[in-house]
Amino acid sequence: MDYQGILDQIKNKIDCRQLSGEVATYIPELAKVSPDKFGMHLCSTSGDDFFFGDSNEGFSVQSISKVLSLSLALLYEDDKLWERVDVEPSGDPFNSLVQLEYENGIPRNPLINSGALVVCDTLISNLKDPKKEYLEFVIKVAGNPHISYNEKVAESEKANGFNNAAMVNLMKSYGNIHNDVDTVLDFYFHTCSVSMSCKELANTFMIYANHGCLQETGEQVLSVKRTKRINALMQTCGFYDEAGEFSFRVGLPGKSGVGGGIVAIYPNMYSVAVWSPKLNAKGNSTAGMLALEFLTDMTGSSIF
Repeated sequence: MDYQGILDQIKNKIDCRQLSGEVATYIPELAKVSPDKFGMHLCSTSGDDFFFGDSNEGFSVQSISKVLSLSLALLYEDDKLWERVDVEPSGDPFNSLVQLEYENGIPRNPLINSGALVVCDTLISNLKDPKKEYLEFVIKVAGNPHISYNEKVAESEKANGFNNAAMVNLMKSYGNIHNDVDTVLDFYFHTCSVSMSCKELANTFMIYANHGCLQETGEQVLSVKRTKRINALMQTCGFYDEAGEFSFRVGLPGKSGVGGGIVAIYPNMYSVAVWSPKLNAKGNSTAGMLALEFLTDMTGSSIF
């Protein structure tokens, strides 16, 4: 497959300046990013890399981090986690309080904000130094010691995270948050603030294309069973209340973030990350959705 030729065609097909969408403004640090940034990087299981544009520039991964925190939590909690968070698509915005109240403080899935807050709570209960150990896990999976938190983004989120504070307090009232709410929020905001480039994201998510094995060393970090379940959650819940649209248009498991990043995987074939900060009304990258739709259309393959 001529992946580089296909990516070059995608680059030529998409003009971010002509696309609708707005950069996320409710996190002030994200509002500073140029809306015209656009990059894409594909890592194949054969070890080859294909890319274009701003694929080496770091950005805030935001909710993409939820997949990684879930992966780490499953190493400690295993199936006990599903007693505190469900595995169903939300069908509602990622920060919905209404759904959470209707369902007695049990988040619909771990890839929306409320679910990720519960996941962070479980990690605080299991880890001696959650921020340090979480970052070490990300670095291990990414195979890159230079990945770090963006403290400015974390502080920006903390100063404006009133909706997340409402969610964690609501879940605390139902007994589904076991630790101090400020501690949970601080850890959650840091996980979202991790900075990566498209290249780094694509490398990191190779573990989900490789049935839980690291690409570089072959180490089995996640079991095949856990990897299967995480991939299923990305397929059904990875795009807030637009997961069905992404499945329909792209047909790959993936996860988006309001920093404008999207990462998707094709098991046994590749991991691909795209970044463009303009978001549609559902909080997903406009150019990113289009680029990945072109990718699976032009290659003639998806998981379906």
